[in-house]
Amino acid sequence: MSGGPTDRAALTRAEAAERATVVRDPSYHVELDLRADAATFTSHTTIRFAARSGASTFLDLTAAAVEKATLNGRPLPTTGRHRLPLPDLRSRNELVVRARCSYSRTGLGLSRFRDPADGATYVFSQCQPFAAHRIYPCFDQPDLKARIAVTVLAPPDWVVVGNGPAHRFGTGWRLAPTPPIPTYTSAVVAGPLHQVHERHGDVPLGLSCRRSIAGLLDAGEVFRLTRWGLDFYRELFGRPYPFPTYHQVFVPEFPMGGMENVGCVLLGERYLFRSTPTEPQRIDRAAVLLHEMAHMWFGNLTTMRWWDDLWLNEAVATHAATLGLAAHPEFGERAWVDFAHRYKARAYAEDQGRTAHPVLARVGSTAGLLTRFDDITYAKGAALLKQLAHWVGPTAFADGVRRLLREHAFGTVDRADFLRALADASGRDLDQWADEWLDTTGAPTLRTDATIGPDGRYTEVVVHQLPAHPGARPRRQRIALGHYTATAGALNRTWRREVDLRGPRTPVPELVGRPAGLLLPNDDDLGYARLAFDAYSLTMLTERLGELPSALARTLCWTALWELTRDAELATGDWVRLVARHAVPEPDIGLRRELLDHARHAIEQYSAPDREAELRVALAAAARTALDRADPGGTEQRGWVRYLVAVEDDPAFAHGLFTGTITVDGLAVDPDLRWHLVIRLATLGAVDQVAIAAQRRRDPGDLGRRKAWLAWASLPDPAVKAAAFAAAVEGVADGTELSLAVRDAILTGFWRPGQYAVLAEYAEHTWVDAVARLWAEHRPEEELLTLTTALYPACRPTAAILAAAGRLLAGDLPPAGRHIVREGADETRRALRAQAADHRAREGR
Repeated sequence: MSGGPTDRAALTRAEAAERATVVRDPSYHVELDLRADAATFTSHTTIRFAARSGASTFLDLTAAAVEKATLNGRPLPTTGRHRLPLPDLRSRNELVVRARCSYSRTGLGLSRFRDPADGATYVFSQCQPFAAHRIYPCFDQPDLKARIAVTVLAPPDWVVVGNGPAHRFGTGWRLAPTPPIPTYTSAVVAGPLHQVHERHGDVPLGLSCRRSIAGLLDAGEVFRLTRWGLDFYRELFGRPYPFPTYHQVFVPEFPMGGMENVGCVLLGERYLFRSTPTEPQRIDRAAVLLHEMAHMWFGNLTTMRWWDDLWLNEAVATHAATLGLAAHPEFGERAWVDFAHRYKARAYAEDQGRTAHPVLARVGSTAGLLTRFDDITYAKGAALLKQLAHWVGPTAFADGVRRLLREHAFGTVDRADFLRALADASGRDLDQWADEWLDTTGAPTLRTDATIGPDGRYTEVVVHQLPAHPGARPRRQRIALGHYTATAGALNRTWRREVDLRGPRTPVPELVGRPAGLLLPNDDDLGYARLAFDAYSLTMLTERLGELPSALARTLCWTALWELTRDAELATGDWVRLVARHAVPEPDIGLRRELLDHARHAIEQYSAPDREAELRVALAAAARTALDRADPGGTEQRGWVRYLVAVEDDPAFAHGLFTGTITVDGLAVDPDLRWHLVIRLATLGAVDQVAIAAQRRRDPGDLGRRKAWLAWASLPDPAVKAAAFAAAVEGVADGTELSLAVRDAILTGFWRPGQYAVLAEYAEHTWVDAVARLWAEHRPEEELLTLTTALYPACRPTAAILAAAGRLLAGDLPPAGRHIVREGADETRRALRAQAADHRAREGR
């Protein structure tokens, strides 16, 4: 048994269902020997399980070598590549496997990281969705939950953290057996960790990170949020935290934001801040912490039966985390504002594309499963749960979730179980709702249509529900319609009603006779729909959007206008002017940051090529005015400096800050800001490799290393671009193997705005050959997905790039690869339409 993991290791739904009829009640004792400084580690596992007598099945295992495998004392053949056959099973079985497994360089499986700051070594696991079998042999499917005990042999200065209480013994650590948990939530973290411990009631709490970044661990704030979250979820879910310990570990080069391993949550180090965090950064970290914590109940205590119901895990956790943020005394209303502009807006965008899938997606195999961890599964799923909770009532919704957890604790569930629990709690039939929303793609559009009389009052108001696709039937949902009128320099809501939409046309007679104003469909964001405005409302928006008192109302309107820009119905230049006028003074920092990022993206991707420079100048002027007004030394000032550097094509300001010849009152040029300056200056060709190397020496840690790679790849030098492309694709530079995180950083730097002349050959030809070759080599799927995404040209979109994507799609690329390329091609096609619309607008046509 040898070789790296490929899609041929995949498990199909049919195989998993068959195996679940054979195997029952598995338990694992796993011994991992991590003492050798080598590319592999030893995994020695004893598995006990019940089975249907006389049946046969298989075990999942991807290893460099299998040294021993016995079933009930009989040797097993070990010639398979990713599976061990288990023939002639007894009613009770014992399987013993000793294997050498490979450390991962892609973030899935067991990763080994050497800290460039102090040389210390750390090991951490990532088993979701289908990678536990890269560490130990197992029945790697979510419905075969198991009790798992782990022993780790480790160097004497290491600490080990895992799914339960850990105890040191002479040569290592023992982790207590777990209750039944899915294999994808098993976890081991080891190394000379810096740790902080507390208790919350009878639950021991822990925080860990690398020793070299101990000063960044904000234990006070993280523990405060942890304690608050455990109390909130105990009330929301109707039962206390269900596992013996709760540890959170910040790990390097983590491929996800967080991972909900039972009792051992892993978090990316980006949530340890090197500068004073902004409010959006703190909300983002709080959302991730609460999301992973929610999984302890929904996902770990009660687990999806198969990956079809991934949405149950992720949508419930996303919705619960937002409820938690909204209830938190510090975050409050901003939680739903953040959800609307960061999560839900991305769901609308993804739901329009050619790769859109139903929330309840049929997953035939674990091959390509990583592509399902997307904004439809998370954000649209959570938005639909918010919609459903409002329809059935929040009390009935919570009662249904509690009933589900009570009846299926330490078991598994599927969509039918979830809907049945909510139906029983609410007394509503939810089958039609599920058919209309969980089994379909796309979002309907809500468009107001208003007739205004000569006295300026409405004579008719209608809400039209336009289908998500031609021929799609109308969907039922309850929305709020808001009516806003201009008074005393503000657009105040003067009327609101909830409306049940059941068909394509819903008259609103209550508004007849009222003075015309802004009509906001889906006010308060109760439904799931894109928005379109009547002519009078659209005019009011473009003139007075910033006067809406509610941040959530402003968010809904901005999202609709951004969708118009993406759909080439609003010219890019008009969008940038709206942002400069209304978003630069936007008081909600998170919303403002999102809008400014959209504006920069629009300039680089959606503007007519000959218009980019003038739009950059206009946006930079607005940013400079805001910078001049910002309080010295604050996070707002630093944010405006970063934005001005990013949007300006003239390197003078950035170069002056970098060299110290320009100062801004109160501004500290810390390591993060210095890298921001270096990367922008490298993109503009205003620094060289010597300057990048000097900054790398000033910041010797892991983040500094990746920033240096990114800055180097950003240089508009043909020789550098050739070397960077080769390093990213081959995974080797100067004879050293590169992690997937470093390769991703290199490609982020490789595709830079304003460099099409030096990137043309890569954008129009070379990337296609590289992607095709990588998939033909059957590399690990997470490597292929990451590199395919990063190799798709992120420079200014052109017809030649779209043609190149078409050539790749015409080949025999596997479905997961096709999914990513089709997403990229969709965005390129959209950008070309927007560029053409912007050109027409400029020409006055």
